[in-house]
Amino acid sequence: MKSLNITYHKASVTRERRNNLNNHPSIVLWFTGLSGSGKSTLAHALEEKLFQRGCRTFVLDGDNVRYGLNSNLDFSKTDRAENIRRISEVSKLMIEAGLIVMTAFISPFKKDRNEARNLISNDHFIEIFCKASIETCEKRDVKGLYKLARAGEIKNYTGIDSPYEVPENPELIINTDKETLDYSVSRILKFLERKDLIIKDELNEN
Repeated sequence: MKSLNITYHKASVTRERRNNLNNHPSIVLWFTGLSGSGKSTLAHALEEKLFQRGCRTFVLDGDNVRYGLNSNLDFSKTDRAENIRRISEVSKLMIEAGLIVMTAFISPFKKDRNEARNLISNDHFIEIFCKASIETCEKRDVKGLYKLARAGEIKNYTGIDSPYEVPENPELIINTDKETLDYSVSRILKFLERKDLIIKDELNEN
């Protein structure tokens, strides 16, 4: 039951003031894709480049969040939806704090991703589809989870016995089974520069 005895407190230090202090807008970069598609690797590599440029950043990683905030959730469809709902709310708080937030979650269902976009707002939500074949993802699976899923020892595993709904209109598609990590990061940086979301790095221009 929701509490009725609450009042939203409006702070004097606003998101806009924080963005001005940081010299960049706060946004959410939502990395989605199969397990093993390179979401976390790409998000952390991008964060390093943004941090070097003086940007205020944070990565919300799927496994890390399930250690704490979402440790009470399993991988049923209902709990997956709740997992993404909570991450969406945390992301919204973080962009209010003036951060560039990178979320690395499979987030397999279009409905959940669309609800995240609507909560955060379309202007501040950038969906990045990490595209890789199931074969590539299985080859990268150092934890052997795909093998366990195919053997029936793990249930509701995305790509095996639970679907992954491919984004229809993501802002970016990164072919992580064909591109190098450095090239993928540079593509995202250039996209953010074109959108005037980060300052262009004049020193490293070719």
